[in-house]
Amino acid sequence: MMTDTIQQKLNSALSPQLLEVLDNSAAHAGHAGARKGGGHYHVTIVSETFEGRTLVQRHQLIYQALGAMMQHDIHALGINALTPSEHS
Repeated sequence: MMTDTIQQKLNSALSPQLLEVLDNSAAHAGHAGARKGGGHYHVTIVSETFEGRTLVQRHQLIYQALGAMMQHDIHALGINALTPSEHS
């Protein structure tokens, strides 16, 4: 399952304290990206790795961790990237 692969990659790269991956692909059936096989996902991730980084830098770390999945398997990705202090 794609959500398991996303979780595995993000856990490995960012050692999050909290990680939730939601698959919203069914709500986008028929959408151009969905027809090509790309799914729609939303990630909430809390990691110390984000400390001192801007929102853009946090997103870049996530995109980097997901690598080629962003080009083929993921059409849309919503992201909540928080530090532990922002989450509490």
